[in-house]
Amino acid sequence: MNELPTLPEHSAAPGAAPHADQYSAPAGGRARSSGGDSMTEILQRPMTVVVILLALLLAAHAWSTRSNLLKLRMEMANRLQKGEVVNTETSTLVRTVQDQTKDLQAKVSLLENRQVEAQSQQLALEQLYQDLSKNRDEWALAEIEQVLSTASQQLQLAGNVQGALIALQNADRSLSRSDKPQFITIRRAIAADIDKLKALPALDLTGVALRLDNVITQVNTLPMLADEKPALPAKPVKVAAAPVAPKAGVASATAAAPAPVKDSMLVRVQDVWQSWTGEMWDEVRQLIRVRRVDTPEALMLSPSETYFVRENVKLRLLNARMALLARNEVAFRNDLVAAQDALAKYFDTRAGTTQAAQALLRQVQASNLAIEMPSLSDSLNAVRNYKAKP
Repeated sequence: MNELPTLPEHSAAPGAAPHADQYSAPAGGRARSSGGDSMTEILQRPMTVVVILLALLLAAHAWSTRSNLLKLRMEMANRLQKGEVVNTETSTLVRTVQDQTKDLQAKVSLLENRQVEAQSQQLALEQLYQDLSKNRDEWALAEIEQVLSTASQQLQLAGNVQGALIALQNADRSLSRSDKPQFITIRRAIAADIDKLKALPALDLTGVALRLDNVITQVNTLPMLADEKPALPAKPVKVAAAPVAPKAGVASATAAAPAPVKDSMLVRVQDVWQSWTGEMWDEVRQLIRVRRVDTPEALMLSPSETYFVRENVKLRLLNARMALLARNEVAFRNDLVAAQDALAKYFDTRAGTTQAAQALLRQVQASNLAIEMPSLSDSLNAVRNYKAKP
């Protein structure tokens, strides 16, 4: 192998001017030096490329590192800002939570106080319920006794049969809820009283009261004897005569022969004459009228006195209505008789309205109020005997 040329001991710097000794060297030495320079250049070029590449890599690394650092700084700054905002919001939330916690604590303390009060009230109610449950039967019997006593008074004083029946049925229903055999005697007595009340004859108090109200409303329209123009007497109802069926032979003859014209004209003239004479006779009857009055003082009443007579009759009828509702038969009869006497004395009894009012009063007077009301003593005695037991 050929040996590599060695570098001179005093090599010049690259790019520097060659030394004078080099030019004074012989030709052989010049050839060696040129060979050594080429090798140096060959060796120095890769190194330069490597150095340049390393420098570029370092510069790129430095630039990327610097950009990364800038990004990190920006990100850190943003995160710090966000952290400050979050911290502010967190502190606000913490304050709000603290305030809410204080409010909740106050409410919890209030609820605890109320719970304690509710518990104390519940205990008191339980004790009261226990006390009442022990005497529940006594309370129920006392209530039934009071109801039966009131119903008995209403039955005896006002004859309120329906009210007494409702009271007895309610008492029996309340006793049936307890379902105790000790109440069988009381329920048997109540059932007997219910049967007594249902067996009473029915009296249409409402219908009788409505008839009295109808007569009261008609009093102001009834004609009186003292009126200037008394009412005409009620006309009797004319019963139309049934047409007589003609015989077969006569019917066929009359159907065959037409009626003469003169007969039809005569019939028309007779009808017109009878109607005209009837109207004239009615007018004459109204001009002159003869009446017989048993009480002449009824004709001498002034308008104010007639007003008081009507009001007196209405007052009598109202008293009769109140006596009817109170089952006071004596007062009921007396008031009806007084009202009927006033109608017969001061009012025109020939008028149809007066006759209708008198007929209604006679129907009302025919009602029987003398119904003996039973007492509820059996039910009351059964309840009181049960309460008296030890």
